[in-house]
Amino acid sequence: MELKLELQDTEWPFRYTDHDREIARAIVFDDEGYFYFVRAVRDDDFGKATLIETSGGGVEDGEELIAAIKRELKEELGADVDVICKIGVVSDFYNLIHRHNVNNYFLCKIVSFGEKNLTQEEIDCYHLSTLKLSYEEAVKEYDRCSDSKLGRLVANRELPVLKRAKEIIDERKSCVKGEK
Repeated sequence: MELKLELQDTEWPFRYTDHDREIARAIVFDDEGYFYFVRAVRDDDFGKATLIETSGGGVEDGEELIAAIKRELKEELGADVDVICKIGVVSDFYNLIHRHNVNNYFLCKIVSFGEKNLTQEEIDCYHLSTLKLSYEEAVKEYDRCSDSKLGRLVANRELPVLKRAKEIIDERKSCVKGEK
């Protein structure tokens, strides 16, 4: 069953929403049980913040969600992946920029790594880098990065998805063991 969450922005006052953004995001894992995220170091309208976040981004006009997530993971992580399943949709808001986010989350397994293709903005403004963490390390990192308003918004959106992804992975492992 797909996860469906509707979250509000409790960090900034709501005035109005003037646009929606459809986003494809992924919980990415490998054979050893590690998860891959991006680290962003920001100093912008949202304030100064160091964040952990799932890889992903905006879906382009006419682009299918699966194509969008594969493109985003190639750009941000340099990863080719198998899309295992859709985890669900998290609807949230960034009141500061009047935006409603529709985050489509997928569970993806690493096939291989190659070159990243970051935009100049991702390099210069967000200083994106890759994090490879165990599940427990990722949970601690989300907690540590919740010292900023944006960090709390991201953690509130992503921790339930990470938890559900871990459950799906564990269920798949037990099914495989049960077949042997």
